[in-house]
Amino acid sequence: MQIVIMVLKFFSQLLFFVILSGSASSACFVDYKAKKNNPLRLHYGVVEINGSQCSLKEAHKLVEVRIAEGDWLLLEVMSLFDENGLEKRKISAGKYFLLY
Repeated sequence: MQIVIMVLKFFSQLLFFVILSGSASSACFVDYKAKKNNPLRLHYGVVEINGSQCSLKEAHKLVEVRIAEGDWLLLEVMSLFDENGLEKRKISAGKYFLLY
């Protein structure tokens, strides 16, 4: 019986660790398009947002506020993705890669 209790404790601790580590590494990234007027300028960028705010609606609000610091107007939030999508977007985003 003690072995069963020890095994159950081990698995419950393992499950807790997996859940905790999963939530800690829940990075969320957004790619977007923005513009400035007079003269017209466009850019494509990538922004990291808090994983708990990883929805298109929340991302739209956050990106809009962040890029406004540089006087940019958000045109479109294109997609949400995790760390696996960063490398393929890095070159396209150029200086706007994780800038805001």
